[in-house]
Amino acid sequence: MVTLISTVYFSCIFTLGLYFFILAGANIAEIRRYTRHPALNDGPLVSVLIPVRNEAAHIQRCLDSLRHQTYPHYEILVLDDDSQDDTGVILEQAAKADPRIRVFSGAPLPADWYGKPYALQQLAGYACGEILIMTDADTVHSPSSIAFTVTNMAEADFISGYVGQELRSFGEKITVPLMFFLTGFVIPLCLNRYTKWSAFSVAIGQFIAIRKEVFSRIGGFTRVRKRTSEDIYLARLVKARGFTTRFLDLGDQVRCRMYVGYRSAMNGIGKNIFDFLGNHSAVLILVFWAVFFFLFLPFPLALALPWTLPTYRFQLLGTNLLYTLTWTMLFVDRRLPWYYGLLWPLMMGNLLVTALWSWVRAVSGRGFTWKGRIVG
Repeated sequence: MVTLISTVYFSCIFTLGLYFFILAGANIAEIRRYTRHPALNDGPLVSVLIPVRNEAAHIQRCLDSLRHQTYPHYEILVLDDDSQDDTGVILEQAAKADPRIRVFSGAPLPADWYGKPYALQQLAGYACGEILIMTDADTVHSPSSIAFTVTNMAEADFISGYVGQELRSFGEKITVPLMFFLTGFVIPLCLNRYTKWSAFSVAIGQFIAIRKEVFSRIGGFTRVRKRTSEDIYLARLVKARGFTTRFLDLGDQVRCRMYVGYRSAMNGIGKNIFDFLGNHSAVLILVFWAVFFFLFLPFPLALALPWTLPTYRFQLLGTNLLYTLTWTMLFVDRRLPWYYGLLWPLMMGNLLVTALWSWVRAVSGRGFTWKGRIVG
C-alpha cells in the first residue's frame, strides 16, 4: 500500500511539474502574442484615474510620469481619500502646474464599501474620457503608456496585466512574485479568449483600462464594492457580461514597487488570498494542503529521499528541476534576475504561511489594516 501511494504521488508531482513548465511557456507566448506595441497617437479622450490615500512619498513621481505622454488626448483625475500626510499639498501644486490634472476630495466612506473601489467609483463619475485607466499612486509610467492602452483597447473592452515590479528587500522577493503563481503556470490564459467562463479572467489592480460605457453597463464597482481583490472580480464581471478582456505584458509601460519590506508585502498579498477564494474556509484548507504536498514538499524530499529511496530519484529530482526552470522562465519574462527562480521553495513556504495568516485574520474578524483602515 505504501509503495502504491508513493508511486502515485511521485508520478503526480512529476506530471504536475511538466504541466507547469509547458503552461508557463504557453502563457508567456499568449501574453506576447496579444500585446500590441504603442502605435496610436490619436484617438478618444482617455481619463487616468488615481485613488490616493497617504501617498506623499509616491504621487509626485507618478504624476510627473503621466504628464509627459506621447498621446495628447487625456486627463488625469486624482481623488484624495482623506489623506493625513502632505498628499493634499502635493496634489494642489500639481493641479496648478498642469490644467490636465483635476483633484477631488473623497466623500465619506460608506460602511458597505472598501476604500479603493469607492474612490475609483467616484472618479469614474467625474471622468470625461471614453477609456478609463485605473492606476495606483506608486506606479511610474513610460511616455507611451497611454498610447499603448489606446492601441490595445482597439481589440478589447478591458485590459490589465503584469507591470514591471521593483523588488528590493529579500522579503519582497519571496512574497511579491506570488502574484505570478496563477497567471504564470496554473490558469491557461488562452481560455480567457476561447471561453465565456469568467473564472479565466484575471487582472492586477496596479493598471486596469476599461471602456467607460462598459464600466457603466456593469454597474462599475457596485457589485464588487466590498472586495479586497476587486481587480480580479471586476475582470470576471466584465467577462460574465459578454465583454472581451485581455491580460498583457505591461512591463515596458508601467513600473511599481508594490510593497516596501516583508511585513508590507505579506499584509498586501495576504489580504487578498482568502477573498480571492470566495471567503470559503473549506476551499482555503483544500488549497493549503494541495500547495503543501504538491508544490512545497518536493523540495525538502529532494534533500533526502534520492539517497535513501532511489526508486523515485528520477521523478523527484525531475520535479524539482522543472519547478526551478518554470520559475526561472517567469522571472526572466518579467525582466527580473533569473536567479530569483532558485527561491521558489521559500516562496511556496511563504505562501503557506501567508495563506494561513490570511485565514486566521479573516475568520477571527480582525481583518487587515490597509491604508489606515480595516478591510477583510
